[in-house]
Amino acid sequence: MISRRHFVQLGSMSGAVFGVSSFAQGGVDESQPALPPSIAALKSMKEQAKPITLDERHERQGKARRLMESNRIDALLLMEGSSLNYFTGIRWWGGERLFVMVLPAKGAAFYVCPAFEEGRAREQIAAAAEGNPADVRTWNEDANPYQLVAQGLKDHRISSGTLGMEETVRFLFSSEIAKAAPQAKIVSGTAVTAGCRMVKSDHEIELMQLANKATLTAYEAAYRALREGMTQSQFEDLIAAAYKQLGFPGEASVQVGEYSALPHGSMTPQVIREGTIIVVDDGCDVEGYQSDITRTFVLGKPSHKMKQVFDVVHQAQTAALKTAHPGVECGAVDAAARKVITDAGFGPDYKYFTHRVGHGIGMDGHEWPYLVRGNTTPIAANMTFSDEPGIYIRGEFGIRLEDDMHITENGAELFTQQSPSLESPFGTS
Repeated sequence: MISRRHFVQLGSMSGAVFGVSSFAQGGVDESQPALPPSIAALKSMKEQAKPITLDERHERQGKARRLMESNRIDALLLMEGSSLNYFTGIRWWGGERLFVMVLPAKGAAFYVCPAFEEGRAREQIAAAAEGNPADVRTWNEDANPYQLVAQGLKDHRISSGTLGMEETVRFLFSSEIAKAAPQAKIVSGTAVTAGCRMVKSDHEIELMQLANKATLTAYEAAYRALREGMTQSQFEDLIAAAYKQLGFPGEASVQVGEYSALPHGSMTPQVIREGTIIVVDDGCDVEGYQSDITRTFVLGKPSHKMKQVFDVVHQAQTAALKTAHPGVECGAVDAAARKVITDAGFGPDYKYFTHRVGHGIGMDGHEWPYLVRGNTTPIAANMTFSDEPGIYIRGEFGIRLEDDMHITENGAELFTQQSPSLESPFGTS
């Protein structure tokens, strides 16, 4: 998924576009016209989202330790990001300063933290899975924090053991830790982090179900307020306003006409006109869990060619959905969708369907495993993926349909209903 951006305030929108306009931060500003009725009518869904509990995070750490043992990893190192949040509940940012949690396969975790951040760190650790008292080792600005990591490994008697590095740890940190702990063997920790995160709990799937519901609700509310002459940015702002009403942070990327043939869009300013393809992509965050939905539609009447392409993409999405079963290799799902598109004359290979059919999704918009050619990873129950085939005709238009699916013991189920047509993308007139 495209990286989340902060909400764009609706003050940039023109009142003439809606016949109504902006929504001031903190509530309705009586000096400004109201939101479009379809968005103003939305009610918050926030109370439906139940946070992940400490018991769940303890269970995750227990599974991580079992995976460490089976993969002969003595400790797992986590830095800021979704995996640290997944296992602890800590939401950290720190830039170039080292803040890590090291989770040994046996024994209590320890933290290395900038001294001036200790208060912020202990506040979060106290509410996290480790709780207090916690082993927090601090360093001042002129100190070497990597030596503290090395000492922690020594204290746990694993200084010559195997340290699994979470995959997003920057080379700077990994290389400096290697210098400070030269006897340690540094390996990828993905077998542990992805091994835990690929298969979701029922609670995680509930949160993703809510995220998908919120996204489709926001898209439809903005669609009801769509008018010819709007810019892509104004339509994106409508969706941001809908998310605000629903109570979740979210965004959308909108591409119009020929720019819809670029899967991740263009920076070129675009205006929505009658008869042009519009592609809306992205999602929202519910208690740390993501949605990723794409809808393609036309304001007015689509051409015959547009309808033909839509039908092929719809069939490809259905083929991928029907193929995704426990035990099936990830690559087979991509192959099923790609065969439909190629057989319809939009081949060979990646000529018009230019990307994989899907990606894992959870706390990150894109995460393990991926539905792509050559991936022999077997699908398992409670995995979650996007299902997003597309056909992109450069200089004309592109059509992508994307819904998220979760794997059950009997196959795959979409969190949201497939889009039925270009003219009625949400199934109602």
